[in-house]
Amino acid sequence: MRTARLAALAALFALPAVASAQTANVAATATVVTPLVVTGSAPLAFGNVFQGVNRTLPFSDANSGRFSIVGNATSQVALTFTLPTNLASGANTLPIDSWDVRTNGTNVTAGATAVTVTSGVPVNSNLVAGNLFLFVGGRVLPAVAQAQGAYTASIVLAAAYTGL
Repeated sequence: MRTARLAALAALFALPAVASAQTANVAATATVVTPLVVTGSAPLAFGNVFQGVNRTLPFSDANSGRFSIVGNATSQVALTFTLPTNLASGANTLPIDSWDVRTNGTNVTAGATAVTVTSGVPVNSNLVAGNLFLFVGGRVLPAVAQAQGAYTASIVLAAAYTGL
């Protein structure tokens, strides 16, 4: 009997230890998004202005500035404008004192939403079905003795995703 016990005890210690191993996994994922494409599609064209007579061009005018942005549908974007304070003709300047900027998910001014813009300060907006259209109006203030000439400046729009 003692031999049977010793044999059973030896067999017990001879068995390999059973480890309690555990495993887990996680998925590796990625979503490829459409890069933003920003296009300036029409200049803000004040046309002929007269000395001493302010000229306002509303966002809805056929000569308003136009931008379009195409990207990932329903994403949020930060819009940063660089707005000139003057148009220039050589050493002469023509002040711009206000801006009228509106956005819309379709390329029409009807129903466009007003956006308060400050040069260099980002403002958030959303792409609608992957598109956003911006309409830019403003006001120039010619002096009574404003020098004759063709005045120009650049309006720059930068856009970046802020939420997808």
